[in-house]
Amino acid sequence: MSSIVIDNSIVLAWCLADENDPRAARAMEAVIQQGAVVPAIWWYELRNALVVNERLGRLAAADTDATLADLRQMSIALDRDHDEGILLHLARQHSLSADDAAYLEVVRRRALPLATLDGSLRRAAAAAGLMLFDAAPGG
Repeated sequence: MSSIVIDNSIVLAWCLADENDPRAARAMEAVIQQGAVVPAIWWYELRNALVVNERLGRLAAADTDATLADLRQMSIALDRDHDEGILLHLARQHSLSADDAAYLEVVRRRALPLATLDGSLRRAAAAAGLMLFDAAPGG
């Protein structure tokens, strides 16, 4: 059973030194211990974010390769079973991209908390009455 839904703001905080955030560190602990689930779009978004950060000089290609290798060792499941109607409703209601609404749709359908550092996504999840991952250290 997966513990949380993670987005790429969390994953990027794991691999970019200047993006360090204690919420991301706690999310990593949760993923290592209990796994995570992500919408299928995550796979593409992650690789795009890593390549963009390579171009910006924030990551070397070797860092990208190491990050992807590390992530392959984690129990992160791709969810491909989106409810299109709910996804579009969430995107429209909260003025989100379909990509961001996909995270909320997975959170809603699977009744899991969302781990994100994205302020807009956090506000939309809260407004929709969805769970956010905000575990305190050690708990």
